Amino acid sequence: MTAKTAPFRICITLGTRPEAIKLAPVIQTFQKLPQFDTKVVLTGQHREMVAQVMSLFNLEADHNLDIMQPKQTLGDITRRSLQGLEKLFARMQPAMVISQGDTTTAFAAALAAFYQQIPVGHVEAGLRTDNILDPFPEEANRRLVSQIATLHFAPTETSVANLKASGVTIGIHQTGNTVIDALLRVADQSPTCDIPGLDWSQYRVILSTVHRRENWGGPLQSITESFLQILDKFPDTALLLPLHRNPTVRDPLKAALDSHPRAFLVEPLDYAQLVGAMKRSYLLLTDSGGLQEEAPGLGKPVLVLRETTERPEAVTAGTAKLVGTEVSSVVAAASELLSDPAAYAAMSKAVNPFGDGHSSERIARIVTDYLS
Repeated sequence: MTAKTAPFRICITLGTRPEAIKLAPVIQTFQKLPQFDTKVVLTGQHREMVAQVMSLFNLEADHNLDIMQPKQTLGDITRRSLQGLEKLFARMQPAMVISQGDTTTAFAAALAAFYQQIPVGHVEAGLRTDNILDPFPEEANRRLVSQIATLHFAPTETSVANLKASGVTIGIHQTGNTVIDALLRVADQSPTCDIPGLDWSQYRVILSTVHRRENWGGPLQSITESFLQILDKFPDTALLLPLHRNPTVRDPLKAALDSHPRAFLVEPLDYAQLVGAMKRSYLLLTDSGGLQEEAPGLGKPVLVLRETTERPEAVTAGTAKLVGTEVSSVVAAASELLSDPAAYAAMSKAVNPFGDGHSSERIARIVTDYLS
């Protein structure tokens, strides 16, 4: 590229906290490079939680559609995001739109760009469970984005194979997962997580997050009963449970656990606090996708409260174990790690398969080569 060539305008779109975390190092990397005019676009699918991440990484949005409304449905999110992004892309005329993962924002951004024949770069491409309803709607979203995207930034060999199996033949690049970039940058700052009443030195702390739609209702009841049985079986343990803002999730958890003296139900932690909590916790029980990637980077075993996972690499590597939501399965798996030092060591010392902290740099090089 010559000195007279105008920089390539890149629109990086995000709407949720996981997207913000995984795209923050990508945004920072692109912003440092003179060949790019980088614009950050928020849909507002989430609000406060995204603002926390943006502040942590010293990022500001160039545009915010601010679509969030009380009791919004998936149709509401898709419609408002698509309409707003379509108008914005038409005005900005970016050389590429970059979206991340499997959210409704990611799908709407890819579709809005496709309608205007703007190339799409998809970060964390190729994750699959091969069950279109599990997780819902994420599995459908990521499949659809794969059929639209021009560049596919696949985190692992497995995700590369998934893309090829779904009919994608060009533009696939194995980059590692940008969440490791974000994790290492924050972990290096020695973040803390002070919870009123929780003495980290007194207890082995089990960190848990629960929010998946497929776990609403009966599965959530099983999960809460599992927590209670684990706490009763192991008096030296405590549960730290940041609550999702959705009342469908938080209300049943509060009703079942709020009165337990060793259950600490708190509002959502900001990302620095979450990393601090992961570093100090003993193990994780979660239905989150991102924590399956992050916790192994800090040597923490993960028990996945789902029937399927789009991250089988963690299971294969031994850093995570798929346990579902049945009470007997969850309690047995947690009991093994809390009782058997060898079993715990095998998981905590397994190698994280998701990246080395340089994924964002690889993505920037690939985009530069493509646009040049």
